[in-house]
Amino acid sequence: MSSQSLHFFTPSSTACPNITFPKPSLPFPNRRSPFASSPRTFSIRAVSASSDPNPAPPPVVVADNGAGSRVVAAADSSSIDVDKVTEAELKENGFRSSRRTKLVCTIGPATCGSEQLEALAVGGMNVARINMCHGTREWHKRVIERVRRLNEEKGYAVAIMMDTEGSEIHMGDLGGAPSVKAEDGEVWTLSVRAYDGNRPERTITVNYDGFAEDVQVGDELLVDGGMVRFEVIEKIGPDVKCMCTDPGLLLPRANLTFWRDGSLVRERNAMLPTISAKDWLDIDFGIAESVDFIAVSFVKSADVINHLKSYIAARSRDNDIAVIAKIESIDSLKNLKEIIEASDGAMVARGDLGAQIPLEQVPAAQQRIVEVCRQLNKPVIVASQLLESMIEYPTPTRAEVADVSEAVRQRSDALMLSGESAMGQFPDKALTVLRSVSVRIEKWWRDGKHHEAMELPAVGSSFSDRISEEICTSAAKMANNLEVDALFVYTKTGHMASLLSRCRPDCPIFAFTTSTSVRRRLNLQWGLIPFRLGFSDDMESNLNRTFSLLKARGMIKSGDLVIAVSDMLQSIQVMNVP
Repeated sequence: MSSQSLHFFTPSSTACPNITFPKPSLPFPNRRSPFASSPRTFSIRAVSASSDPNPAPPPVVVADNGAGSRVVAAADSSSIDVDKVTEAELKENGFRSSRRTKLVCTIGPATCGSEQLEALAVGGMNVARINMCHGTREWHKRVIERVRRLNEEKGYAVAIMMDTEGSEIHMGDLGGAPSVKAEDGEVWTLSVRAYDGNRPERTITVNYDGFAEDVQVGDELLVDGGMVRFEVIEKIGPDVKCMCTDPGLLLPRANLTFWRDGSLVRERNAMLPTISAKDWLDIDFGIAESVDFIAVSFVKSADVINHLKSYIAARSRDNDIAVIAKIESIDSLKNLKEIIEASDGAMVARGDLGAQIPLEQVPAAQQRIVEVCRQLNKPVIVASQLLESMIEYPTPTRAEVADVSEAVRQRSDALMLSGESAMGQFPDKALTVLRSVSVRIEKWWRDGKHHEAMELPAVGSSFSDRISEEICTSAAKMANNLEVDALFVYTKTGHMASLLSRCRPDCPIFAFTTSTSVRRRLNLQWGLIPFRLGFSDDMESNLNRTFSLLKARGMIKSGDLVIAVSDMLQSIQVMNVP
């Protein structure tokens, strides 16, 4: 293998580093640079791949299956795993048309069956979200088992996110009804009583014991961020009589906020713990089931995230569960940077956020959250009411489509369906709308070369991390300038793949990892196509073997231009597929 290298030597003392520009030399086929094996250098190399398209593979590769055990896999065509929907999309439409924005679907009564889950996977679902506000743990356990079986038997890589309920004020279960319609002018009773039998008509239970003491006559109660609005007209002991002023659909466990003289009333509500006793039991359940993500509701500070991550580390066999902070309160916005730094990602929960700040401030808050996550190299999900009308209707409003396209233009990592997929009448169609709008806006972005001039500050704390950042930034710029077909990244932890995703290059990013759990978690990040592949520390062998396996599956072809980086050998390699 011939190459030309520019080497940067790290100093061994306090003296300034020497920068050496080696003189051009004659190419030596199939020989690596003499500096390539040095752990104190990295190189930027333009490389011609070996002419042998079928090199002898390593005899055995040891890989972590993400469940605490070790799997020994032979290095043959069966040892590379990729989501079959992505594989079909690449074969049919090519690299440039592949979707970059990831899709999260909340699983509920409308989509909990095996056939419905497979339909969502075929439609492009990357992450299945289970909401612990609804259903029993046994019900959620069955959903998790079905998703895992779908991955194993059908070749998908759907990750699982568990969303905690949180301890903010919310309604009860509506007596078992899936939903109840509140009409204009109706009088309802909100009570902290515990009803043993049938509750009176138009009565809603509230989980917060101090509710009747905190509210006052004349206060406005907003249900689920304003989907229904009540005015308090009378207080009778533990009961609060309210008149419906804005009709709508009441859902079980919907969040409640109350306003007085145009301002949010926080009082005891602000003192409630972020993680309730029930949440800790749900978190234990999520750890036992080895979910990929735990989303924490109503995060107020970074301390909550740090405490939860320590708890998971002490109880999880592999500590492979990522923590997602839901940004949905005033406190979250006040401590935004610290919360995101502590977390593994964030969710813009616009419904509840819109109940705590003026509606006109929500778009600016969303953009700020997306930008901070991008700067800190954390995936961000835009959620809540993206296609709310599709809960009942087969087509979205044009305003909803514009809202989705704006989230894609902001380069969010993922979009999330809530009620649309959990209980809506058209979950498959709603997912199709998200996918088609994402693909169209991404194509407009690439074709128009709308590269944003967003400054990406350094996030690495060590010199080695800084080198990885520089390599990924340079590789992404080269990919855009050279119009390469794909970026290849070989990563054991997923970190270098996330750095490439952060740069938002034009081409897709093929992320190769040995761990099944890392592969699933990478499914949440923009532009990444995660593969499970056993590989060694020999980059030339890895590349030739990868080319062989992907060509055999029809995913790449001879002549395709790729750039490869690795967290094992810090280098950039530009090559044509042989």
